[in-house]
Amino acid sequence: MAKIELKQPIVDAISEEVKDAASIVLVDYRGLTVSEDTELRKQLREAGVTYRVYKNSMMKRAFAGTEFEGLEEYLAGPSAVAISKDDATAPARILAKFAKDAKALELKAGVVEGKVYDENELQVIASVPSRDELLAKLLGSLQSPITNLARVLNQIAEAGGEAAAPEATEEPAAVTE
Repeated sequence: MAKIELKQPIVDAISEEVKDAASIVLVDYRGLTVSEDTELRKQLREAGVTYRVYKNSMMKRAFAGTEFEGLEEYLAGPSAVAISKDDATAPARILAKFAKDAKALELKAGVVEGKVYDENELQVIASVPSRDELLAKLLGSLQSPITNLARVLNQIAEAGGEAAAPEATEEPAAVTE
């Protein structure tokens, strides 16, 4: 009975961290060097992603009855969890990119906006640009036609404006004759 009482605060802490999470990703971190682990944690922290190592049994209890319950089958061996409350693709994107250089890091599975994804599906999600990148691309594509129009109007004003002015005065004269 005492063991359960000692573990309950940890389960509650995990439950609180995953509550309102946009996504979580499980990884196997075995074989990472200390410097790799430090760099990974730094990158995740900068993106607003929480990265923790918990016992699988604790995570199973915390995930029970939530949208993350589907991850239970992937909770074998050492597991770390990356949790994002804001950017749903951030954990998968950062972890997949990091795993390309740090071969020891293995993505297991994740839940993004309520759906469970395996390792291969997480790789696809990792290729989706961040929300900020998508907004920047949208803004750039919206600005492009306006910029082009302004450039053309400026060229007309600089070069053609002088030539267009005499033509404009000639046309009304032709109309009045």
